[in-house]
Amino acid sequence: MAALSSPLRVCRGILKELRAIQGTSYKQSLAYNYVMDQFRKNEITGERYCRAQQEALHFSNTYLCLLTSTRNHLVLHNLYHGKGERRPEEVAGLVGLRLPSQPGGKGWEK
Repeated sequence: MAALSSPLRVCRGILKELRAIQGTSYKQSLAYNYVMDQFRKNEITGERYCRAQQEALHFSNTYLCLLTSTRNHLVLHNLYHGKGERRPEEVAGLVGLRLPSQPGGKGWEK
């Protein structure tokens, strides 16, 4: 199992993702209030080992991974999403090929 990062780093990462989604007004959102309440509620106590705290940290890491992966998916989707019918030259360029400039050509001469 991978080592969990610190709660402060996870909290900052979640807030960064919320800021990316909602813009500068993210502090007025319900998601911001909920995340901050949960992190305040599960702060480190005087106990040596708190299962609930470790569980909350695991859930927060999972939520951060979900937010980051969703943002990356949307970026890739917008980059590669089909825009209708494309010309053969554009399709060949997407995969790193060039079409021949004349019939019977090798494709590399201009």
